[in-house]
Amino acid sequence: MNWYLGNYWYLLLLLLLPVIGYFIIHYFRWKSKRRNIFAEDRFQELLFEKTSGFARIFPILYLLGLLFLIFAIIDLLGGREEISVTQTVSNTIFVLDVSNSMNAQDIQPSRLDQAKNIIINSLEKMSNDRVGIVVFAGEAYSVMPLSTDYSAAATYLSGIETSVVQNQGTDFLKAMEVAAQKFNNIRKGSKNVVLISDGEDNEGHEDDAIDLANKQGIKVTTIGVGTEEGAPIPEYYYGQLMGYKTDMFGETVVSRLQTKALKNIASSTGGSYIDGNNLDTAITELEAELEKSTGSSTTTVSSQSAVHYYQYFLAVSILFFFIIYLFNPKKDFNI
Repeated sequence: MNWYLGNYWYLLLLLLLPVIGYFIIHYFRWKSKRRNIFAEDRFQELLFEKTSGFARIFPILYLLGLLFLIFAIIDLLGGREEISVTQTVSNTIFVLDVSNSMNAQDIQPSRLDQAKNIIINSLEKMSNDRVGIVVFAGEAYSVMPLSTDYSAAATYLSGIETSVVQNQGTDFLKAMEVAAQKFNNIRKGSKNVVLISDGEDNEGHEDDAIDLANKQGIKVTTIGVGTEEGAPIPEYYYGQLMGYKTDMFGETVVSRLQTKALKNIASSTGGSYIDGNNLDTAITELEAELEKSTGSSTTTVSSQSAVHYYQYFLAVSILFFFIIYLFNPKKDFNI
């Protein structure tokens, strides 16, 4: 039985012992005075039955019985068992590209929707793993801290659109900086980043992103969504399709999947590049990749259904009171 801090309040019950002991001692003194008032010492043996010698230890037996009864109450009310559990967990941050090119529909219904579906379906296969979400384009923002609340993660994902980041582009360094901040106090070897992007509009900062990931001990798995043939980039205004992005000459811009930077980031940080165009295949490969870098952590858990020992204390207490009942002639407590 482990007595943690909260149980110490129950130990105040032990203060009852000196109080009860005080009243027992004063009871016997009071009884002796009453006898002396009733008759002189030389007549007491004739008037009163002789007190047994065993009665002298009755106060001690009473106090011991109460002591073990208090121990039983303390364990019954506050007993708790602390168990050290070694769990196999991973810490994964999904870094999602929300640049405008992710609205392209060469992957149905869109690249962004495909990316979100990959994350949501991956969450369904997780149990104790902690996950977080970062969105990025020309800037990066944390959407969800590391947590095991997968339903909350799915809720956050459902509301993510390309409009959540105003500064457009694809800056991998900004994304990695935010992800690294979210990995504070997590040991190396348990830091996973899953970066999902079409790789387009890359601002050329992937080498700096790789250096930061390697310095922080972050393994990056990259997932590319989109096709090499590409598709035009829809432009929406308040959810309504207003047309397609054009260049300075008025020509429709065709966005294509760019894998060079994605493959470079993955291979340089110990991760793998995954083709995200096939949902089932991407999820299977991602699950296998995350299992490779799963670490173990030891957690101390306070069990609510702890093993109690109050029955042993209670048994000893009952034994003392039974001895008192068995050997105590009641006349010893009469005047």
